[in-house]
Amino acid sequence: MKSFLLWLALCAAVAGLAACKPRALLAPAPAWSLKDVDGRVVTSDLGKGKVVVVDFWATWCNPCRQEIPGYVALQKKYAADGLVFVGISMDRGTAEVKKFIKQYGVGYQVVMGDDGAEEAFGSVDALPTTFIIDRDGMIRDRQRGVLSTADFERRLLAYLRPDAGGS
Repeated sequence: MKSFLLWLALCAAVAGLAACKPRALLAPAPAWSLKDVDGRVVTSDLGKGKVVVVDFWATWCNPCRQEIPGYVALQKKYAADGLVFVGISMDRGTAEVKKFIKQYGVGYQVVMGDDGAEEAFGSVDALPTTFIIDRDGMIRDRQRGVLSTADFERRLLAYLRPDAGGS
């Protein structure tokens, strides 16, 4: 039993390291149309010409709960620079999501996701999974798992303010 638990812990550690490794991407971001928590249709057009962070998350996901306050702060800090966050909740219903938005002061757009949204972004297989889309509509970064707010901000600035020494 101890060897099984050790093996399980090792697998979890390796998976955690793999989840933290950034994936360099350059692919067109998919077009999407999803409903917000009040049933209004929201489309990917809301981010045209802006840097967009798309975050797949859920209220029951503890790592998601850890990262979202940082995202709320970054949205406030860089909104004037053309930053747009979109949270795609993978919860089954809106009641818990509405409570979460209020409790955490989420001021950015939150929509209700579905299997089609996950597939459009390349089979999202873990929560949280976060994408950075540049002003030209290209996916530039994919983060599976949690990254500190400071580290995520450094990545984000490479696309938000490329003249300041970004990628």
